[in-house]
Amino acid sequence: MVKRLIQINREQIESRNVYHFTKRVLDVVLSMLGLIILSPVMIVIAYKIKSEDGGPILYKQVRIGKNGCKFKMYKFRSMVINADRLLEKLKNQNEVDGAMFKMKHDPRITRIGHFIRKHSLDELPQLVNVLRGDMSLVGPRPPLPSEVEQYTDYDKQRLYVTPGCTGLWQATMRNGVGFGKMVELDLYYIQHASLSYDFKIVWKTIVIMIKPNISY
Repeated sequence: MVKRLIQINREQIESRNVYHFTKRVLDVVLSMLGLIILSPVMIVIAYKIKSEDGGPILYKQVRIGKNGCKFKMYKFRSMVINADRLLEKLKNQNEVDGAMFKMKHDPRITRIGHFIRKHSLDELPQLVNVLRGDMSLVGPRPPLPSEVEQYTDYDKQRLYVTPGCTGLWQATMRNGVGFGKMVELDLYYIQHASLSYDFKIVWKTIVIMIKPNISY
């Protein structure tokens, strides 16, 4: 059972040198394997995105990583080209609470975008971020700078560790819960992180990619 108002001992988390080193080695090896094995799938997705509207295949967005450091996160583009400019008009239709925007029937999503988002395939280019060290395979979702501006000190505990391509929130409740619950799940993960827990989350994520949950 996930507890509320979790307080993270930052020094204790950072002192787990063996875990962090081993996790980094696994991140590099598994992300390289993933890029090689999934390259045919990624080529098909790239072709579908390009053929739909002729726009860019990849979407690059500034995100906040460990200790508040900014980095460019890569995704397959799942929205129309001017999606960021259209966001301001849709903010009053946000369907989750707190510092995050989610809309189930977002009109900015393209036809191929609906499919790749449902199966989390839009996240595959983030394997490059993992190789670069910006992200890990497992960790909290990397937030936008505008989201972090709204964070409380409690929420900022999510930034104590490297963000992940997937995490406890994505592999379990995803869009079925609001921002507060997402933070709760992330902090619970940070407190209980281990290699076995990471593999369990990765496995759950693979299952969800094949049999999607309520992602959108």
